[in-house]
Amino acid sequence: MSTPINKPTARNSSQKPAGRGDNKYRGRVFRAKGAKPEQAKPVVQTKVFKGPAGDKLRIMVLGGCEEVGRNCTVIEYKNDIVIIDMGLEFPGEDMPGIDYIIPNMSYFKGKEKNIRGCIITHGHYDHIGAIPHTIPNIGNPPIYALPMSAAIIKRRQEDFHTRPLDIKVTKIDDVLKLGSFKVSFFHINHNIPDSAGIVVETPVGVICHTGDWKFDFHPTGTVHADFQEIAAIGKRGVLCLMGDSTNSNVEGHQVSEKVIGDELEEILEKAKGRVIVGTFASLLSRVKQVIESSEKLGKKVAVEGYSMKTNVEIAKTLGYIKCSQSTLIKPEQMDSYPDGKVVLICTGAQGEENAALHRIANNEHRSVRVRKTDTIIFSSSVIPGNENSVQRLMDTLYRKGAKVINYKMMDVHAGGHAKKEDIKLMLALFKPKYYVPIEGNHFLLRENASVAYSMGWDEEHVFVVDNGQVMEFWKDGGVLTNEKVNTDYVFVDGLGVGDVSQVVLRDRKALAEDGMVVVIVKIEQKTGKLVGSPDIISRGFIFMKEHKELIEETRKHVRSAVMDKDPKSVADPKYIREQIRDEVGKFLFKKTERRPMILPVIMEV
Repeated sequence: MSTPINKPTARNSSQKPAGRGDNKYRGRVFRAKGAKPEQAKPVVQTKVFKGPAGDKLRIMVLGGCEEVGRNCTVIEYKNDIVIIDMGLEFPGEDMPGIDYIIPNMSYFKGKEKNIRGCIITHGHYDHIGAIPHTIPNIGNPPIYALPMSAAIIKRRQEDFHTRPLDIKVTKIDDVLKLGSFKVSFFHINHNIPDSAGIVVETPVGVICHTGDWKFDFHPTGTVHADFQEIAAIGKRGVLCLMGDSTNSNVEGHQVSEKVIGDELEEILEKAKGRVIVGTFASLLSRVKQVIESSEKLGKKVAVEGYSMKTNVEIAKTLGYIKCSQSTLIKPEQMDSYPDGKVVLICTGAQGEENAALHRIANNEHRSVRVRKTDTIIFSSSVIPGNENSVQRLMDTLYRKGAKVINYKMMDVHAGGHAKKEDIKLMLALFKPKYYVPIEGNHFLLRENASVAYSMGWDEEHVFVVDNGQVMEFWKDGGVLTNEKVNTDYVFVDGLGVGDVSQVVLRDRKALAEDGMVVVIVKIEQKTGKLVGSPDIISRGFIFMKEHKELIEETRKHVRSAVMDKDPKSVADPKYIREQIRDEVGKFLFKKTERRPMILPVIMEV
């Protein structure tokens, strides 16, 4: 607990959190019905303050403050809780077999009835992907989302057999009355339609959450950010702003989608052969640009990839992508048109093995093969960790003689996240008393914080948090506490959710790195005496036909382990199993300096 910070920065000394006047609210008003632990990490704040007595607003980030993804923010006041976003995180290379990771919901156990709603900033999976796994298990609270986000959530839910979701489709000017909170939206730019920032009016002040954002004065299919509304919110007073950190380490302003659109159209116009564009299925602004520019140039467009087709269908239904139905063809129809009149948009620019571009490059696609006259565009930046797979894919395409273009060669990709100069403008418009960098690895949070410092905020008013670290706010004050809630990884592996632990991952990594040796022995049930010769099976450790001598030596050590036993435990399979594991493990490490998993199988006869 802490005392209020009584010495605000000069630029914020006049700021007092204030609610939005009722005359400002437009549109519908929704009312909510019934209106293993992580190791402790060093706390960022060095000073300890004691806050005033009484109820305080609690904010915690369950995911997104130590990684890119798994975004989920919780705002709690007394018996009212709202959640902002419920995303997934894709696994790292050290998580073999894991599909993705979702936020830990253990904090809500016993508090399910207090959750007034889950507010969605936009429809990317790192912000909505966990919904099918989490929302039904925390009381199925209503989900409030703008039309594009709501449509993607509904479509994805069709792949899951859980209870129906309570999805409320909202408008940008709607106001939600959720318990003691008033929630509204402000328009912001990103690279998917219906991206919004969130304003939560609480009993102690206004909390703003940017979601993923950038400032784009020439966006695709929408208007630029609502600067007037953002400035008006700032003028009325913001207690705390929570801001995206994804590109906070990059100087300058983010490139406009118009620049990218002009570059892509020029490439499409000059291409003599087919153009294949690889990008994210969720990057609908880019997909829209390619489809509409292709139609303008009289080209046919094929779309490949399940998620890409789904999102294009949703965007067309909502009127975001506008084109003639005759412009769109199936991939198998591409050969019916001249090469110079065909464009293919597909998934797989990150080198994913099962994605369309990977299958095309490796001649595994049912109808499309790479030609020397093709121009292949990688219209997306490389996600950290995917560098090797993307490079392998590009090598394969180059070997086939295709012309390959990526964002480092030409402006064929604009990021969807604010750079340093954009963050400065956002801070100047909102003028929050406290600033909390979110959505990024720790170094990105620190870079974001440094931008605030350069604008005049001091360290006592910028909270760099870890996942689960609780912030407390009261009128005109706030503190980053030492309290942490459980944010352990919850792994999704096939149909299993949360049933894969760190122990299982450790075993998978051991198998992947050093392989496995299975030792099968038969013993007499009464005496424990070895029967016959032990069988040795190697998987991922050595090629047995080329290491017969090592296998025979291993058998000798197995015999020794079975025979060199405690006479009192001659028929104890568990004891014999441990002896074999210990003896064989030591021997193989001595011979190979590798530690395969030893799996003894004891058969009693």
